[in-house]
Amino acid sequence: MKVMKFGGTSVGKPERMQQVKELITRHNTPTLVVLSALSGTTNSLVEISQSLANGDKAEAEQRIELLESHYRQFLLSLLHQPATLEKANLVVSEHFEFLLIILRISFSEALNKDILAQGELLSTKLFSLYLEEQGVDHVLIPALEFMSIDQHEEPQLSLISQKLTRILQSYPDKTLFITQGYICRNARGEVDNLKRGGSDYTASLIAAAVHATVCEIWTDIDGMHNNDPRIVNKTIPIEQLSFDEAAELAYFGAKILHPTCIWPAQQENVPVKLLNTMQPDAAGTVIMKEAGSTGVKAVAAKDGITAIKIKSSRMLLAYGFLRKIFEVFEKYKTSIDMITTSEVAVSVTIDNNQFLKEIVQELQPFGTVEVEENQTIISIVGNEIAQTDQVLEKLFSAIRSVPVTMVSYGGSPHNISLLVPAAEKKTTLQALNTGLFGL
Repeated sequence: MKVMKFGGTSVGKPERMQQVKELITRHNTPTLVVLSALSGTTNSLVEISQSLANGDKAEAEQRIELLESHYRQFLLSLLHQPATLEKANLVVSEHFEFLLIILRISFSEALNKDILAQGELLSTKLFSLYLEEQGVDHVLIPALEFMSIDQHEEPQLSLISQKLTRILQSYPDKTLFITQGYICRNARGEVDNLKRGGSDYTASLIAAAVHATVCEIWTDIDGMHNNDPRIVNKTIPIEQLSFDEAAELAYFGAKILHPTCIWPAQQENVPVKLLNTMQPDAAGTVIMKEAGSTGVKAVAAKDGITAIKIKSSRMLLAYGFLRKIFEVFEKYKTSIDMITTSEVAVSVTIDNNQFLKEIVQELQPFGTVEVEENQTIISIVGNEIAQTDQVLEKLFSAIRSVPVTMVSYGGSPHNISLLVPAAEKKTTLQALNTGLFGL
């Protein structure tokens, strides 16, 4: 069995959804399809939820009516048989009546999760009706029946595998299954989600759970590129990445793939393919155990970084000093991206400023604390990059005019990371594109 995941842009228009049908039926292979919400829907649901949280029910109702109107128009272009169109309109009515009922209920975080789940529930039900109209035999299986997270919000892979396998075995004559990405149940049995980008995570978890032959992630880009095509003038797709290389790129800013997507597939050694819905015959990028080659593969940028330097000539070399520093970040559940040390100072970077004030306050007894906000991490990723001839020379030659704040290498053989001011991001990416790739 293979798993195929389609993002919001791949199902965001009726003609795109019709194209997805062609893609999932062109090969006679058992397939489980994971769908995101229609593009724009999750953002609209977030806005509705925020309006309710702010107590502005009139604004929430207006947003609900606007979103419902969009779906009514969507159906008119997607479906053509009166009977199927009637069923689809009933589905839309059911979900938007639920949203309108929420206007009369006190807002809560649990209710917020129910609101956000409506996008994937709608997209899969409407796609299922379209397949029915087209005479495509399939089964719609609710993700809420098998996708679950524990009290630490971590997916329960073994339990997911047990439940999903049992569901699939109950349809021995079926070869095509449709389910929702993103949504799940938490340890209390409530509707929850896998956070932003969670449909990628869903697909990878399912692929691992059923030991799929491949996990295909279909988007509107022809694979992962060597640099950010939105910023850099010329980029090229990467043919092959190892799981470790892809994980580094996803974590450090490559937008095409959610960072959590790699781990489940890596556990079961399921290849992940990044493919383009608009160019289905393009090779895309395959992510697998083997790197395929050595050297630099790609550059990624992670924004919203804050650098914190703790300077103390008295305590830095003292036993337990670094442990005390890290305990402060652990206390506030703030992860560290980069770290460098010298004889008198330790510098770290974080991507979450929620508790910055408290962290700085607790670090001050250890020495002088300096904070630099609006920074960007630029990561150069590839297999054994520092062992490749002239990579370091080319790298630092390319950025000789860039004011680099920190350099991190050694924690991974696949990554060299630089910290630069956010204002230097575009210049740095373009310089590396020229210096490392000759583009």
